[in-house]
Amino acid sequence: MKKILQYLFEHKTLSREEAKEVLTAIGEGKYNEHEVTAFMTVFLMRSITIAELQGFRDALLGMALPADLGDHDTLDIVGTGGDGKNTFNISTLACFIAAGAGQKVAKHGNYGASSISGSSNVMEQLGYHFKHDIAALKNELEETNICFLHAPVFHPALRSVGPIRKNLAMRTFFNMLGPMANPALPAYQLVGVYSLEMARIYTYLLQLENKPFTIIHSLDGYDEISLTSDTKVITEKGERIYSAEELGKRMVLPADIYGGDTIEEAAAIFLRILKGEGSWSQNAVVLANAAMALYGTGKYSDHEQAYLAAVDSLENGKALAVLNKLLSLQK
Repeated sequence: MKKILQYLFEHKTLSREEAKEVLTAIGEGKYNEHEVTAFMTVFLMRSITIAELQGFRDALLGMALPADLGDHDTLDIVGTGGDGKNTFNISTLACFIAAGAGQKVAKHGNYGASSISGSSNVMEQLGYHFKHDIAALKNELEETNICFLHAPVFHPALRSVGPIRKNLAMRTFFNMLGPMANPALPAYQLVGVYSLEMARIYTYLLQLENKPFTIIHSLDGYDEISLTSDTKVITEKGERIYSAEELGKRMVLPADIYGGDTIEEAAAIFLRILKGEGSWSQNAVVLANAAMALYGTGKYSDHEQAYLAAVDSLENGKALAVLNKLLSLQK
């Protein structure tokens, strides 16, 4: 690692193969936590290259446990995190709304590293049991339209990195990797990114996948459709900027989408929204994200139809029914 660090400190970058080798070695436990921390810090000081991100992704997927969920055309809605905004669990809620609208969802998530409550934190708090039992996950998907893939379960080689990320409590390249490393390889993705530079990198990578994708970035820095400002939306067909009114019928204030100070509080917000007890602003934001994800599947004639499907899922209790059924299947 010393040689690698010296190379990087000289403002040089890794090739795709070199990046794959380094992350594989980290996963195999060949470096101590101080070496890994130093390596992660390099990418806090400069931008990651496309080749490096590709190599890291190659390593992560190469070491991952398989997650073959059958022939379902699944969707994942996921943000990179690391935007420092500490919103409530918008992407995870949007997944349940999408599932309530009839879309199969394979949600890939993790504990919060730079935020109080990641998707895994809230799911665990609600009573979901993480698993690598593919038969059980398939059953959840077929019975409820959703299953949850806890990243440390499917990427066991990188469990040792979790405490380092938590101690740093800062955005690292693992934030960038998360949305690219869903072992279920979903057919559709809505990916939220924290910067326009990251949007550019993701656009390049996802174009190579030759699958439908939607990348979102709120222009005031959120890695989701926050409705606090305009949002840039990039798909395989092109890009445009939408106003908050176009996506969610209204603008909201940052304070309206705050995620709370504890995991317990985050879970309580999550449940209130699914029960139809969320504020106007909270509902507007989750509906906007779910609608854009549903629209990205190509199964709706226009965005308004996807939005109405999301509204129906939330307001008629379909999304809540999905959660209740999912939790009833836990053993």
